[in-house]
Amino acid sequence: MAITQRGEIDAVIGGEVRTLCLTLGALAELESRLQAGDLVGLAERFSGGRVSARDLTAILGAGLRGGGTAITDDDLARLSIEGGLKGAAEIAARLLKATFGDQA
Repeated sequence: MAITQRGEIDAVIGGEVRTLCLTLGALAELESRLQAGDLVGLAERFSGGRVSARDLTAILGAGLRGGGTAITDDDLARLSIEGGLKGAAEIAARLLKATFGDQA
């Protein structure tokens, strides 16, 4: 079960309730993968509301790994997400909000 004070959320991915968290390691992974430069760049990238499928996979993958699930982005891309693409975007938005607050 997610501990919201730690920035964790729960989401149904691959038919299972999974905990996602953007830990410092997960954020560093996202900075590198998305070439954001730093945390401010990462927050600014997502605050504009335009997110690619690649961004969603990176966010959810990093969040799952930060939450303790050993999964690659390729494996994640093959899993079903409750609500489809819209559901994936909503999960990412909840995770970013849990991490960055209302700036995300």
